[in-house]
Amino acid sequence: MYRRIGLISFTGALAAGLLFGTAAEAGSITGNITYDDQVPKLRPINMDADPTCSGKHSSPVYPEILVLGDGNALANVFVQVKNAPAGEYPAPKAAAVIDQNGCLYQPHVLGVVVGQEVRFKNSDGILHNVHGRPKVNREFNIGMPPTLKEKGVTLNKPEPVFPVKCDVHPWMRSYVAVMTHPFFATTDKSGSFAIGNLPDGSYEVEAWHEKLGTRTAKVTVSGGAATVDFSFKRPAKK
Repeated sequence: MYRRIGLISFTGALAAGLLFGTAAEAGSITGNITYDDQVPKLRPINMDADPTCSGKHSSPVYPEILVLGDGNALANVFVQVKNAPAGEYPAPKAAAVIDQNGCLYQPHVLGVVVGQEVRFKNSDGILHNVHGRPKVNREFNIGMPPTLKEKGVTLNKPEPVFPVKCDVHPWMRSYVAVMTHPFFATTDKSGSFAIGNLPDGSYEVEAWHEKLGTRTAKVTVSGGAATVDFSFKRPAKK
């Protein structure tokens, strides 16, 4: 079983509580996401073609299509509130960052608010390129030679999760969602998430995984808190 070590930070709504409200006014939706199915045996990524990539890792690196923590906690799940509270949610001034480090994109899944800069860093000091494949926003393909340490793009239209890849290193892939609001989060290796700054009310919550599809649930925030958990299985073969 492959269990990648490392922490993927909560994104979006945890920070939004500081921007759009106070703790006294805000509630939260928290939960845990698990994988409840047979764990496939994944083959290590072959990085031998680029010694710089392989040299950054002391142990085998596995595809990030299924990253599990203790108890089959599921990482890299993008969780959002589908019926967000009405309001104006300006883009954060701080850029959201995806780092190319060890010939992997970190984080693997990222959410941003419309108009927020996504800054791509090159910590490897080798040739990369960042090839975003959105369908609503304009496609971008940024060459990043060793001398270019970072480059930003701004996505000005809301869009569901879309892939970003590196044409130089074909195993490198990440995903970006462009939201009209900050009520979203990405699970870490504990499988947990927290979406804050929500007033009491009824919400539809969606959890998305790149290979396992989506799950939805309705939840009511009452007294400032609500909990909802999700379980994923492999899609049935057609």
